[in-house]
Amino acid sequence: MQSPSREERLAVWKAEERAMRDHLSTPGTMTLAQVAGMNPADFFNGISRGEFPHPPFGALVDFIPIEFSDGRFVFQGTPDGRHYNPLGSVHGGYAATLLDSCMGCAIHTMLKPGQGYTTTDLRVSYVRALRGDMGPVRAEGKVVHVGRSTAIAEGRIYDVDDRLYAVGSTTCLILQMPNSL
Repeated sequence: MQSPSREERLAVWKAEERAMRDHLSTPGTMTLAQVAGMNPADFFNGISRGEFPHPPFGALVDFIPIEFSDGRFVFQGTPDGRHYNPLGSVHGGYAATLLDSCMGCAIHTMLKPGQGYTTTDLRVSYVRALRGDMGPVRAEGKVVHVGRSTAIAEGRIYDVDDRLYAVGSTTCLILQMPNSL
């Protein structure tokens, strides 16, 4: 079977993004008690179906969740002039934010109700510059290990041609969330 062309793959990516944007609710937050009482799959499905608000930071930086499964999470965004540094390329913080988000959410998918997490270490290696004329990129996070007190994930940012822009890894501390004890 023949692989899809670049144009076909780009059309799929854009259609998936439009479909997700059509389902997302307004940006907002939930209480810690609400999130702590939920199974992670129910939480992320609720965001994807527009039943729960989507995180305000994603709206600020303009990236959205595309898909997730146990131990894996994918965000998509299209860098543009709002994300530029003074040198005329996308600020490294954009890539770091996408990686932190996809890796953290990948870890979140593996937690039990009542558990939370926080990033303790974030490592990013930039492979090539992101630009505002390149179209959408995806940030894909995958869990490497989840233990009792820490979790490790790795991530990568790539475009529709599967060109690599940045890779990262994270260590997260697993917490028992208040109101769930």
